[in-house]
Amino acid sequence: MEFPIDKIRNIGFIAHIDAGKTTVTERVLFASGMTHKIGNVDDGNTVTDWMDQEKERGITIVSAAVTTHWRDHQINVIDTPGHVDFTAEVERSLRVLDGAVVVFESVSGVQPQSETVWRQADKYGVPRICLINKMDRMGANFYRAVDMIKDRFKVVAVPIQLPIGSESEFSGIIDLIDQRVIRFSRETGSGVEEILDEVPEEFQQQLTEYREAMLENIAEFDEEIMMKYLDGEELTPDEIRKCIRIGTINNKIVPVICGSAMFNWGMLLVSDAIVDFLPSPKDIPAISGVAPRSEDEVVVAHNEDDPFCGIAFKVVSDPYTGRLVYFRVYSGKVTGGTSLLNVTKGRKERMGRIVRMVANKREEVEELKAGDIGASVGLKDTFTGDTLTLENRPLLLETIKFPEPVISVAIEPKSKAEQEKLTDGLIKLAEEDPTFQTKYDEETAQTIVSGMGELHIEVLVERLKREFSVDANLGKPRVSYR
Repeated sequence: MEFPIDKIRNIGFIAHIDAGKTTVTERVLFASGMTHKIGNVDDGNTVTDWMDQEKERGITIVSAAVTTHWRDHQINVIDTPGHVDFTAEVERSLRVLDGAVVVFESVSGVQPQSETVWRQADKYGVPRICLINKMDRMGANFYRAVDMIKDRFKVVAVPIQLPIGSESEFSGIIDLIDQRVIRFSRETGSGVEEILDEVPEEFQQQLTEYREAMLENIAEFDEEIMMKYLDGEELTPDEIRKCIRIGTINNKIVPVICGSAMFNWGMLLVSDAIVDFLPSPKDIPAISGVAPRSEDEVVVAHNEDDPFCGIAFKVVSDPYTGRLVYFRVYSGKVTGGTSLLNVTKGRKERMGRIVRMVANKREEVEELKAGDIGASVGLKDTFTGDTLTLENRPLLLETIKFPEPVISVAIEPKSKAEQEKLTDGLIKLAEEDPTFQTKYDEETAQTIVSGMGELHIEVLVERLKREFSVDANLGKPRVSYR
């Protein structure tokens, strides 16, 4: 199916470790009919955690892109890791995304890595909505989590839903926009038991109080609606959604929703919120680049009739198809076989087969157009952060900056015969991960690898063993005494 640009959403799930990003992603894919069986992290059968190590450890290591559909919209989802060791995956994903769902755990609220990913989203000006997950857990407290978001991030967090009960008593959601109650069932697969359009008397006071606070925060984003609100007229649900959308896209407010991904409670409403409140590529400001020769600033509008311009944000070495380069199209359209210019490197490239990613599986497409995220086989000299354009209209977009590695260790193969395979494996892994660096120290005759933490290095050494069949020993780097 072809979708116009205003019906596309490029979004990511970002959060602290174990807040439930992958489980939420899984439920969103299930709700949209993309998958027919709900996967679980503990069972190792989720779509986005496809790597063996991710299944064994129960954590996300690499960001995975999946395209799905909801309410006649195309949603390109990227599920990102929570561990600070894999912060590069979050950084490069946010660079090419238009919106994000920040998942918070209902008991702990804002955690250290939540602050890191929030800062990264601020850096790229990414509009976001907050999901307070795991409302069924012992110690869950929706209102405390909302207060923590306001306090730590100094933002206007606006609850648009309220939980009915918490912990084992969590049984539904009060929808402040449509003034209805959604009750959950542990039995039904979709998690929804019944929808009450008449709000029961016991919740009426809570609904009135929080709805009034919500309207006060959002009415100012549209003049007509503000006049209507000030005159005491009742706002329609569509008018409320319009105001929330404008406030969210301009980063003036952050809507807050709740649920429990484990039981699939409230997850249909997450998909609705993505479509209703997060921006399409048309809604975000045009990005600017630099013309290489004249150094003049050029504005790139999200328009498929303009010349092609895109940025590569991830490189993966695939054992079967070779090098796969993920890229985001900012303007124009591109088909397989097109001759392109890698403006960053100043080299000509040829676009190979174009695919849409479904985690580690791929689906061939004829073309990608403005606003799309996809991948290509055959771009030999293109790396993370490189700009791709047509040869007759070179343009350089801002590259992606990554933090410097913080830990270094010496690495050597278990047998001399594997030295060449080790070098080859390290080069390919360093191509994929900009925060993993490798160098040979002439003075101590050691190969030194550097990364973002012990877990990062451990995962990469394990990948060397599995993907490149190299057994390696890790040691401490020696000091070259003089």
